[in-house]
Amino acid sequence: MAAKDMHNPAEGYVQTPHPVQGLPRVVRHITGHDAEGKSVFLSTDIGDHHRELVNKSAIANIIYSTREHPVDLNGAVDVKHSSQNEPGLTVKNGTVCRMIDFAPGGVSPMHRVQSLDYAVVIEGVFRMVLDSGEERIMQRGDIAVQRSTSHRWINVTGNGLLPARILFVLLDTKDLNVAGAKVDGFLGVLGKDYVGLPGHERAGPNIGGRENEDKFDSEF
Repeated sequence: MAAKDMHNPAEGYVQTPHPVQGLPRVVRHITGHDAEGKSVFLSTDIGDHHRELVNKSAIANIIYSTREHPVDLNGAVDVKHSSQNEPGLTVKNGTVCRMIDFAPGGVSPMHRVQSLDYAVVIEGVFRMVLDSGEERIMQRGDIAVQRSTSHRWINVTGNGLLPARILFVLLDTKDLNVAGAKVDGFLGVLGKDYVGLPGHERAGPNIGGRENEDKFDSEF
């Protein structure tokens, strides 16, 4: 079966805002300083932005995002921005820390994002497949350094019968050139889930096909 035609048996599984059924709740702790300069906890919560992905087969939880580097921490402007603004897949000149819960047997589309991604398996077992056909099995604690390459994720936990979770940290990058040509990003069916967010103002004419897929410069 061609990569772009791969069936996703987990579609429609997601029924709750967060997390995917069968996985523990994610608690986020944000620190800062009080008026005396002492370190304190500013908040303890489950995150401000949750988004269903790939026809309800996964849920994204935005742990944090930034819009500049170096980050300005003064006056907690970074905290306010992260809370009030849901990022697109990436943030131009910034970062995104995103937790994604995958339903049992969940399959992502083949896609490429113009970013440097640190992907850490938190729960479960995944197959990471590249467009060359190469693949690796990733288990809890394994890390992929994704350098703007085309790839897909397949949740194979419990032979595809259990949910799983990956933590992604995405950093903006300069344009990538391979063999003398600029490499564009594409999201496949994932593109429609981000329409309306920064950097994703419109859907491509053919979200599911490689010929006319959404293409994005670095913006997650």
